[in-house]
Amino acid sequence: MLFTAGSPARSSFPLLPQPPQKRIKKKIIMQKKKAQELNILDPEINEATQEPVNCTNYTAHVSCYPAPNVTCKDFSGNETHFTGSEVGFFKTTSCRNVNGYSYRVAVALSLFLGWLGADRFYLGYPALGLLKFCTVGFCGIGSLIDFILISMQIVGPSDGTSYIIDYYGTRLTRLSITNETFRKTQKYP
Repeated sequence: MLFTAGSPARSSFPLLPQPPQKRIKKKIIMQKKKAQELNILDPEINEATQEPVNCTNYTAHVSCYPAPNVTCKDFSGNETHFTGSEVGFFKTTSCRNVNGYSYRVAVALSLFLGWLGADRFYLGYPALGLLKFCTVGFCGIGSLIDFILISMQIVGPSDGTSYIIDYYGTRLTRLSITNETFRKTQKYP
């Protein structure tokens, strides 16, 4: 079921008590073109991973509470009157799936013990770790290449999750060109 700013989620999501978190007030336009207030809570952040607690499949859901005395109409015409204490709908935010692999540990292992393959064993690649161990890091060249690849976050954990980065802020994001990516044509003077 698709939800918009004016659609309640009473039928799909259970009503939850309003938790005491910091609220952000935003103005939204309801169906009747009347500006109403909406309380959107900040997601609860896990201290160890710096990601929202309920992050699954690269999305987290944040509770949205309509202001008191707001009536919303969903797509089927049902009207719901909100008192300000129940969840109107959930806003989805993007997040990264993490599974316990620290970026700092991976870089340190690659720098100091990469010639023994410890970095590849840590990230879940035992065959490459054993190969690096037997060849002493491919005579040092493989260790240098792995250090660069791990430092640039090109090589990550084998289960496809992201590294745990110990700060909340700017991170490297891998960009790719797909069928959904728009490529602007070059104009030459």
